[in-house]
Amino acid sequence: MQPISIEQHWIDTPHGQLFAQSWSPHVQHGAPIVLLHDSLGCVALWREFPEQLAQACGRRVIAYDRLGFGRSAPFPGTLSADFVENEALGGFQALREQLDFNPFVVFGHSVGGGMAVGCAVAYPQACQQVITESAQAFVEDRTLAGIRDAERQFAEPGQMARLQKYHGEKAHWVLRAWVDSWLSETFSQWRLDAQLSRVRCPTLAVHGDRDEFGSALHPQRIAALTAGAASLHILLDCGHVPHREYPDTILAAVSAFLAQPNV
Repeated sequence: MQPISIEQHWIDTPHGQLFAQSWSPHVQHGAPIVLLHDSLGCVALWREFPEQLAQACGRRVIAYDRLGFGRSAPFPGTLSADFVENEALGGFQALREQLDFNPFVVFGHSVGGGMAVGCAVAYPQACQQVITESAQAFVEDRTLAGIRDAERQFAEPGQMARLQKYHGEKAHWVLRAWVDSWLSETFSQWRLDAQLSRVRCPTLAVHGDRDEFGSALHPQRIAALTAGAASLHILLDCGHVPHREYPDTILAAVSAFLAQPNV
């Protein structure tokens, strides 16, 4: 195993700073992998996965806290109905400019998967490959039921402390941004279809068969609608966080996908 260098970064945006962290192998092969977290996530909640990914793939891995999450500045107001698509030209663009990476691979978990698709569309010449993990492609009843159940769990005594550990005083905003955005009438017709049709690079869609926030219809739709070559990987007996539940399987699948010719 080669040594991994870990660096922290502060990214300036018009609305405040973003926190980012990178894991760089001593010897690197290929474009960096940028991680986009889920609706309650942040850099810290990727845990050991970024370092494992850097080691397995021999590439620099970059993760950042979106505005309002983790160690980044608070978000000014509420999320707009097009917040998934907007991330590519918001925080991601600032990250890309200030860390100065051109070709890149993007890996998005849950809602971060939709944002990863948006990044591929916004930067078609720079994005080499897309990996979506447990991503949503539309608003499904199963997704909404999972969110309502999670909201009830966070209402129980002591449960908000789980979010406060990672998001501090922003924890209440993080929860409401997730719940209120997805359950709103204005978001009910949201679909990723139009953006998927504009993805030209290879795409890997990973999903657990027991994902409580979305059925296999999501990765199937992602794989079917992307304009580039697409691979589908359904993990058996797996929930919403495959990289935590079956890290070795995910690392092997991603490594194999990245090793394919970029056509």
